[in-house]
Amino acid sequence: MMKSLSFAFAFLAATSSAFAPTQRNALNNHALYMSETEPAVTEAPIDTAASIEVEPTIVASGSSAAAVATMSQSLPFLARPAALTGELAGDVGFDPLGFAKSEADLMNYREAEVKHARLAMLAAAGWPLSEVFDKKIAAVMGMEPILGNDDRVPSLLNGGLGKISPAYWVGCIGVAAMIDIFGQLRMKSDNKEYIPGDFGLRLGYPSNEEGQKKMQLAEIKNGRLAMIAVFAFAIQEFVTKQGVVDETPLFFFPLIETLHKYANSGYIQ
Repeated sequence: MMKSLSFAFAFLAATSSAFAPTQRNALNNHALYMSETEPAVTEAPIDTAASIEVEPTIVASGSSAAAVATMSQSLPFLARPAALTGELAGDVGFDPLGFAKSEADLMNYREAEVKHARLAMLAAAGWPLSEVFDKKIAAVMGMEPILGNDDRVPSLLNGGLGKISPAYWVGCIGVAAMIDIFGQLRMKSDNKEYIPGDFGLRLGYPSNEEGQKKMQLAEIKNGRLAMIAVFAFAIQEFVTKQGVVDETPLFFFPLIETLHKYANSGYIQ
């Protein structure tokens, strides 16, 4: 549509310039134009009016497109923050509180988001798996299970963190600190190809740019979902006083065993 309007405008402008007299001709033939005004005067104003009608339409259309481009994709009723240009994977212009005021702020927040997303994906998988296998592994190794009779994972809301060995916490903090220091060094190395969360691991990572963008988008989306899931696990177990796997056994136990549990619980008559 825009190309057609531009072509029409150019055609009308060329037509008007072909019929409109030049300044030199107007000066040399002033008497002739005064006596024969109808052919020239009637055509030139028509073409000028036509060009005036077309030009505001083009400007208005351009303004509408620019206005749409500056609005946030996630919150269409708010303007897109200036620092969120859409270049990063998963960037949909969501920053209602305005934390990222510059590109440096945006990179720091994305670095933190990626780290939390990866940790949450591990936790989202490890949480239910620990409820399924903790007692079985403890029985094989002759150790006391960490999970209680209610099969809930130790957490701030559930309690039971005192059962965890301090050596485990020291090891976790040490490994996390090493990874964080390594990431900070890579981030400050002025490497133009560095992206937040890039630790240089390329196992299974696509070599083409399109594949890399898809992988980055998949990681950040799954990470955001995992952060929500872990939060939901903690709240669910705190409210229901029951383990996640016991709430949704269909996802973690064989179908026959699940139906047997439901039958013994009175769900199936």
